[in-house]
Amino acid sequence: MRRHTRQIQVGSLKIGGDAPVSVQTMANADPHDAAALLGQIREAADLGCDLVRLTVPDREAADTFAEVRRQSPLPLVADIHFDYRLALAAIAAGADGLRINPGNIGGPDRVRAVVAAARERRVPIRIGVNGGSLERDLLEKYGSATAEALVESALRHVALLEAEDYREIKISVKASDVPRTIAAYRMLSVKTDYPLHLGVTEAGTFIPGTVRSCVALGTLLLEGIGDTIRVSLTDRPAQEVRVGVELLRCLGLRAPGASVTSCPTCGRTRVDVVGMANAVEARLERFYRIHPNAPRPHVAVMGCVVNGPGEARNADIAVAGGDGFFALYLNGVFQCRIPEAETLDEIERQVENWRKP
Repeated sequence: MRRHTRQIQVGSLKIGGDAPVSVQTMANADPHDAAALLGQIREAADLGCDLVRLTVPDREAADTFAEVRRQSPLPLVADIHFDYRLALAAIAAGADGLRINPGNIGGPDRVRAVVAAARERRVPIRIGVNGGSLERDLLEKYGSATAEALVESALRHVALLEAEDYREIKISVKASDVPRTIAAYRMLSVKTDYPLHLGVTEAGTFIPGTVRSCVALGTLLLEGIGDTIRVSLTDRPAQEVRVGVELLRCLGLRAPGASVTSCPTCGRTRVDVVGMANAVEARLERFYRIHPNAPRPHVAVMGCVVNGPGEARNADIAVAGGDGFFALYLNGVFQCRIPEAETLDEIERQVENWRKP
């Protein structure tokens, strides 16, 4: 059973309570380049992302944030460190949420100023505690960034906001390894009812980062812990979203996406099977985001005409690669040959017009 938490609202997105677990990412384009940031945000939205975070390191970035906020299809969270004036600028720029640690921005007067600005629009504040940025006294007390130290730090920051009678809060306690991350979130989940943002910090490049994140986040989500997730990868934001969405689908926490299978390829292939399979998945993800109630036929992308037809027999729509072309099969029956460059569009047409036989 999912742990019940308070519900907050980040722009149009509800987090906590009975709201679905949401997926977020962080843009890594130049924070002063609105076009590049919007490109990453729109790609993430196409893949099923719900929320994007942008760093605001200086006043010029805050001005860019305002421009991006006006055009963004998704709610935006401003990531702020140390300078409370940037938090105020981000709120004025239309930020839907803040990621900030109140203890790092100065004395009570500065915390009070940020809370006063956030209160006007009920802008939620995420307290984000990471293993690499713990307070010195907690490191001395616990000897290292233990799960207990992470939780105590988070609750210390929460107390600063509660002292200002502000409770539009969500919390994260991220370690860089799976056991500490799981332990910290389990401990925090019984000490507070604020919504929790799950993640493994510094998780790594695509393969190790995906594995670490899925083990930690999957374990917690199966225990009913977690209201929003970010799969942090040394990669493009789009890759984080793909992994996060697929993780929720595997756990039954998000509706299924496109049903695409593909072969592992071999030396017989004369077409770009890897590129085609990835392109089909991406194209159909966008299609189903626009048409969520459309049928989801099983699509198979096979590499050669030796095994392809047989392996794709149980697929609704299948293509098997030849030399510069794909053979199209519907319900296991050969239809025609399609030039490789036209195959992606043909698959989308077949999906769009699919009628179950």
